[in-house]
This record gives sequence, C-alpha cells and structure tokens, in this order.
Amino acid sequence: MPRTESDVRWVDEPRLGFWEQLYIPAMLDGLKTTIGHIFRPQVRTEQYPEQEPKLPGNYRGVHRLNRDEEGRVKCVACYMCATACPAHCIDIVAAPAPTEWQKDGREKYPETFVIDELRCIYCGMCEEACPVDAIELTTLYDLTGLSREQMVFDKEKLLSVFDQTTKAGTDPVRTRSGRLSVASETPPG
Repeated sequence: MPRTESDVRWVDEPRLGFWEQLYIPAMLDGLKTTIGHIFRPQVRTEQYPEQEPKLPGNYRGVHRLNRDEEGRVKCVACYMCATACPAHCIDIVAAPAPTEWQKDGREKYPETFVIDELRCIYCGMCEEACPVDAIELTTLYDLTGLSREQMVFDKEKLLSVFDQTTKAGTDPVRTRSGRLSVASETPPG
C-alpha cells in the first residue's frame, strides 16, 4: 500500500537559544560525567606483568596441536578446522599416513599445519569443528613476536605449545581424555 502525503509527518529542526549555541550546557554535562568517573572508577587497572591477570576458565588464547598417547600428532588432516575458520588463518597440507600409523586406522596426517595468529580472531570454531580433538585454544595469553613470520605458527611450534601446557599443568578446561573428541562422548547416566 503506497504512502500518501498525509502519512508523512515533517519535523522541524529545533532552534538553539543563545545559551545552547555557546555549548556551555553540553560542556558542563561532559565535565559532570568525567568527574563522576574520577571519584567512582568502574575499571580497575592491573599491574601486568608484576601481577598476573585472573582469566576466566573459558579464556581462549594461543592454539595448540594435541598429541595422542604415543606422542604423534592427533590431527587426521580432515580440513574441518580450516573449513570452519571464519578468518581463513589455518592452512593444512595432508600426506598419507606412515604404515605404522595406518594400523590404527589413520589414512592421512598433516604434513604441514600452519596457523596465522595475527589473522585469527580466537573464536574457537576450529576447536568445535575438530572431530578428533586435535586442536585447542589454551590459556596462554602472552603471545609476542617481533615480525609477522614469528606469529605464523607451524606444526612444530603448535606441538611445542602442547608440551609446554601439559608440563605446566595448564590444560584448557575443555580438554577431555579419550580417543575421540568431546562431541562423540555419550553423556553420563
């Protein structure tokens, strides 16, 4: 149904008085807000690195590639994480699994596995998509690098993050023991 001229209501621009044209009320209102924040601070500054921050249990930091019970990379190069990644920061090159791995039913493994940590938005979609629980986001937050190349994590660096977090006992709270991922486990009861 088309609108007619009588359906339209025209609004006139409000006229500013002399006092409002000086913008004094707006400045006083802004000053009032600023002074209120000075005497009632809502944000607390943490003294990092002297004082370590208290992170929530579901904090998502640096990625890691998990190892299986025999110390091999758990990834089966299914490309689910790379497909689910909205930032397109995961690059995998698959290769046929060695013959000793094929006894366990593994057809392929990642010859190269690269994550560009600068492109990543730390959403956790890769972790959710992985059918074998091979990739996880850890609680490590102090990620630094002096160049772009240092922030591109390859398979060896991701596996070293697994070794570091396992040794330190800082596994993510989402980690489950078992051969298959959390999604495949049946709920208790």
